[in-house]
Amino acid sequence: MKKVILITGISSGFGQQTARLLAGDGHIVYGTIRREMKIDTGINTLRLDLMDITSIKDAVKSVLEKEGRIDVLINNAGMHTGGPIETIPDDYIRKQMETNFMGMVSLIREVLPVMRQQGGGTIINFSSIGGLMGLPFQAFYSASKFAIEGFSEALRMEVKKFKIKVILINPGDFHTSNSANRRGFLAPSSEGDPYHDQFTRTLEIIEKDEAGGWEPVVLAKKIVRIVNSSNQRNKYIISSLEQKLAVVLKYILPGKIFAGILESHYKIKE
Repeated sequence: MKKVILITGISSGFGQQTARLLAGDGHIVYGTIRREMKIDTGINTLRLDLMDITSIKDAVKSVLEKEGRIDVLINNAGMHTGGPIETIPDDYIRKQMETNFMGMVSLIREVLPVMRQQGGGTIINFSSIGGLMGLPFQAFYSASKFAIEGFSEALRMEVKKFKIKVILINPGDFHTSNSANRRGFLAPSSEGDPYHDQFTRTLEIIEKDEAGGWEPVVLAKKIVRIVNSSNQRNKYIISSLEQKLAVVLKYILPGKIFAGILESHYKIKE
């Protein structure tokens, strides 16, 4: 069944691949970008900045004027900061939370009346493995994703009677432009920074994990199957077996033991 789909952040990575596959599957796809760029034929593009409520309202209005409905909202767009909690610039923190969480909330609040009035819909929110466990030197990224987890669980119960489904996606490491994009929002680090050595050591591991991750098309194909499914789950952890095991261990091991596992992986030293 052809659906009208609004997906944020299609300039690269997950969003680009997902929009391409959904359009190829026959759906009517509207993808958002922050700046003009060439996008595949078959995908309708909209300018949207998650930190600008006017652009959010305009994007939703544009879809409704052309299609009269929005069947699926995929909240893919986001950003990724990195650095020590103590020294990361305040404006990086605000942009992280405003983009990943508040921007998503604002868009959902615009779409919910539409889905209520049309008798249902599906909202797919991108969290992360980092939304299930705090990651060193990615504290505010993890915080934004933890917020998405709690928000989505609450939203799911509030909109159930309106036949609106809320689905969480928790990707593990994927080979995207994430590392390159985060470098523009790394806390300044110098030899005089008390966190410098540990931050540098851990960042190398983070970026190595991302470089060795799966290709975005793997996740994109999964999203297409979820959109087309009539029996969707509340949450999908899309990651390597090792990362799925880490999620399980987080909930069954004593906290101190699990923390030791993470510290070992990220080479956290006293």
